[in-house]
Amino acid sequence: MRIAVLAMLALVGSSCQTAQKPVAVAPTGTPPPLTAKAVAPAAQPTQPATSAPGTQNELQTQPVAQANSESPAPASDAVGDLVASVEKKYQAGLADYQAGHSDAAKQNFDNAFNALLESNLDIRSDDRLEKEFERITDGVNDLNLGDLALDSDAQKSEPAPIDETNGITPSADPNVRAKAQAEIKSTHSDLPLMMTDQVAGYISYFSNRGRGTFERAFARSGRYHDMMVRILKQEGVPQDLIYLAQAESGFQPLAVSRAGARGIWQFMGSRAHGYGLQRSMWVDDRQDPEKSTRAAARHLKDLYAQFGDWYLAMAAYNSGPGTVQAAVRRTGYADFWELYRRNVLPKETRNYVPIILAVTIMTKNLSNYGFDDVSMDEPIPFDSLTINYPVDLRLVADCVDATPAQLQQLNPSLLRLSTPKEGSFELHLPAGKKQQYQTAVAAIPSSMRLWWRYPTVHSGDTLASLARTYRTTVKSISEANHLDGPQLPTDAKLIIPVVPSKHVSDAATYARRITRYKVRKGDTVQTVAENFGVSPQMLRRWNGLRGDSLHGRTVLALHLPVTPSGELASVASGKPARHSAKAVPAATAKSAKSTDQDASEQASVLHHKVKTGETLYSIATTYKTTVAALKRNNQNVATLRPGMILVVEPAR
Repeated sequence: MRIAVLAMLALVGSSCQTAQKPVAVAPTGTPPPLTAKAVAPAAQPTQPATSAPGTQNELQTQPVAQANSESPAPASDAVGDLVASVEKKYQAGLADYQAGHSDAAKQNFDNAFNALLESNLDIRSDDRLEKEFERITDGVNDLNLGDLALDSDAQKSEPAPIDETNGITPSADPNVRAKAQAEIKSTHSDLPLMMTDQVAGYISYFSNRGRGTFERAFARSGRYHDMMVRILKQEGVPQDLIYLAQAESGFQPLAVSRAGARGIWQFMGSRAHGYGLQRSMWVDDRQDPEKSTRAAARHLKDLYAQFGDWYLAMAAYNSGPGTVQAAVRRTGYADFWELYRRNVLPKETRNYVPIILAVTIMTKNLSNYGFDDVSMDEPIPFDSLTINYPVDLRLVADCVDATPAQLQQLNPSLLRLSTPKEGSFELHLPAGKKQQYQTAVAAIPSSMRLWWRYPTVHSGDTLASLARTYRTTVKSISEANHLDGPQLPTDAKLIIPVVPSKHVSDAATYARRITRYKVRKGDTVQTVAENFGVSPQMLRRWNGLRGDSLHGRTVLALHLPVTPSGELASVASGKPARHSAKAVPAATAKSAKSTDQDASEQASVLHHKVKTGETLYSIATTYKTTVAALKRNNQNVATLRPGMILVVEPAR
């Protein structure tokens, strides 16, 4: 896909929880003094191009557009035609994806993006174009695109803590309020601090029921604290705005809210582009801690310049400047607490500022709330290397003796287990490993760095076992490593030349027929997905699920995975699938002159791809056979590795 082009686009919208059309903010310099207060706004002129819907400027421009009846067809007609065309291509891609037609799906998604990007229309000029771009970008990213995204696994997100805390309004404890009120007098902060019943209520919450949320966030803050404070200072905004991030995401780069806000600073995709954060199928800069911190600082600085009050700026960060501006115009008060009292802001926004104030007060007085024994995590040091080729993080991990999980932690902006297909990327490596990586990866052709591997040989490994694990041949491994014999030295590194087509042939497609599975006690999305060889993402999509819990569900609908050769991975009843006639070539049967009984026995033999966590016993149980039979049919295999293919002959 043309990811490099996609990365150049995004939309304009709200930052956090609620998507709102923003009021344009002119670029500003240093914000006004922290004590500045916004005055109730008089009717001030705004530019017609950026007027909020329903404003006087917008109404004044309408007769002009209507008067030009002799002009060419309005842009809205062209926009409607374009959106319809793009949506048709996107839906075709979804249909191909569900049917397992990977290449066709990729082409249709590509065509949908290209139709938007190569049109003569500005995507940001019309809400419909913005929404369609957002829709197809999020839709494609939400799919399990193992086969479409070069065999890379989709990243797993985390729930944003702000969703839970924003959903409650805890009552204030008078003792807590009095204690916190006294603490404020001796608490230094470059944000204005105020004690109200709402703030006291959240202090009580984080001291009790929400204690774990606060504690985990404070501990994780150590990884990013120094970097964030440095950037906030450079951008000329209060350094204590770091507590906004603590409240929003708990300093979790992979945090995603129910509204779709993402990253440590919980940017909505529509706001991200305006502050330099790029998005594509491969990368989402909202999850880059440093880039998103700088973007958040600049956005908050602009909001303060607009409202002249940090409480209103934070409220606008949550619900969008248009929402806050409308509330100020409606009441005539440019004061957050007055807007709170008059109930003219969304509930989430009314709670948002008290949450941040509570977190700020508590973090600056840890010992008073029993958190003095909680230590901050240390920053994770790393080396940076700009690369201009795609590489699988599993290969990177092999090269630097790390794990893919460690590489993902260092590169949270990557949505999948690989770097972007096009363009450059700043790859973060474990500290001190830059030279080791460059030396090791040089042995892998640049065109093969999404496929080949470079593992360490362990005791018991043989050329044959490695060939089976990585679906390649002994000859290929021997030639790539210039081996003279079958002996492998322990702890040596081997180049494994995996054939890309092998990955494609392993990609699961799904049967059209719906299979229903009765949920059993202890089942989760993950365990059911593993049992049937489908992805958790697809299982959630088919059943409208969120998270891993199946609480309250009695039946699940799913489509069984079918390999390109036509074999089923498993069936809902627990009985093993049979090869179709297509999977057993007729020529083979004729050459062997099999009897009908022999053909029946041949058809009952299965091939099972080993998944992470599986054992000989669990596989034998699934197929109603025995461990002894599995060993007998697989050269007495003793150690299983993910990706190995086992011959399975179920008991009859």
